[in-house]
Amino acid sequence: MTGMLASVSNLTETKLVLAVGVDIIDLKQPALGALGALELTDVKQIVTYVNGQCPVSATVGDLPMEPTLVFEAVKAMTETGVDYIKIGFFPGNDWQGTLDRLAELTAQQHRLIAVLFADSPIDLRFLNALKVAGFTGVMVDTMNKKHGSLTELMSSVALDAFVQYAKHLGLLCGLAGSLRLVDIAQLLPYQVDYLGFRGALCLAHDRVGDLNASAVLQIKQALHTSS
Repeated sequence: MTGMLASVSNLTETKLVLAVGVDIIDLKQPALGALGALELTDVKQIVTYVNGQCPVSATVGDLPMEPTLVFEAVKAMTETGVDYIKIGFFPGNDWQGTLDRLAELTAQQHRLIAVLFADSPIDLRFLNALKVAGFTGVMVDTMNKKHGSLTELMSSVALDAFVQYAKHLGLLCGLAGSLRLVDIAQLLPYQVDYLGFRGALCLAHDRVGDLNASAVLQIKQALHTSS
């Protein structure tokens, strides 16, 4: 069954989505970018509150692919106790060098998730490199939230190819990127591990606004009923 990932930016929102029973709580600060990071103290507070009731993931920010910079951010995040750490692979700089450094952390059993972006073509050969580096999973998201949802930026053929190859490699697979209620029926047939939501869960679908309990429940019910 495809799970629901809900992105939250504070403890209050965490309590809301935990009460609804989402499958994964994802910690990010939408006001700071596509994968804006929360302060480490806030992440630790939320992890302590959740106390294993469901998996928790966290982003490390919209960082350039500079090996040492990314490595240090991820290493610091490992000390918070989150279950998964998400790293955005933004265009340019040293992707392979970054993977080589992060392999030091996957060797210590830290579970890392690579986030690729639908705003530009995705080279599926990079998934091989993720597997070699010991990554746990991969997901597709969108960088520019004004360009529409994932389903508007990637064709069904491209989405299917991405999902099938990730599964072939045994990588945890997720889809996100301004996903709406109407996108659920279109994406469920891919049978990914989870679909990620933020804007659709907020008042007026404003991703930097507060979460709306009714919207969270509506997405969860639609996802699980359809599944």
